[in-house]
Amino acid sequence: MARQLSLVDDPRTSRLARIHAALIDAFGRIERPDNKRRDPVWTLVQGVIGAQTKTATSNASTDALLARYGSWEAAARAPLPELQDILGNQTFPSVAAERLKACLLAIIEDRGAVDMRHLSNLPDEMAMEWLEALPGVGRKIAAGVMNTSIFARRQLVIDGHHRRVMQRTGLVPPKADTARVYTELMPLLPDDWTAADIDEHHLLVKRLGQVHCRPTNPKCDTCPIRSDCDTGTARAQAR
Repeated sequence: MARQLSLVDDPRTSRLARIHAALIDAFGRIERPDNKRRDPVWTLVQGVIGAQTKTATSNASTDALLARYGSWEAAARAPLPELQDILGNQTFPSVAAERLKACLLAIIEDRGAVDMRHLSNLPDEMAMEWLEALPGVGRKIAAGVMNTSIFARRQLVIDGHHRRVMQRTGLVPPKADTARVYTELMPLLPDDWTAADIDEHHLLVKRLGQVHCRPTNPKCDTCPIRSDCDTGTARAQAR
């Protein structure tokens, strides 16, 4: 998972850049101000409890946990039924509570406290491996911690919308899972993209998946990236 230089002669890098520009033209800029970048532990918790739950709901639940317990160590010691009650607005509150408790306790066992500052001194590959070894943490959550928190590292978050869009464009294999999509795309990112650019790219692709590239009945006719999408091109040729 070490950072790789983008393949400057690979036409897929140019396609990614064109897709990014087209999405900005279609949706405008989606930028995360520095004051919206949260503590890495907060970002981790939000990800661990957030399965199939709207971001705003998971944000509120994460804030509620910290307000209730005052520290993540206290949250780790809380009884599961109590955690489930606080996480009642999550889609799967019991699963969220179990994963959260296991994750926080694992960090305490490894670090002595719920503290991830050591990741700031590690290369991306080592930091991602440490995060993915935690209970309930996969590639998406690990990349989110590294990219969207105050760490602001060059890591690409892949959610269901992003994966679906990239599969349909042909930039990744049609059945690639999240880890495979990440592995395929990271070397293709333009070298001049900062962590903020990569964050914006993910948010723009996610918006495309919500608005045009739906799981069923995608709106290819009005899609802003149809000229750079294998599926959009094939559908146009079939008409």
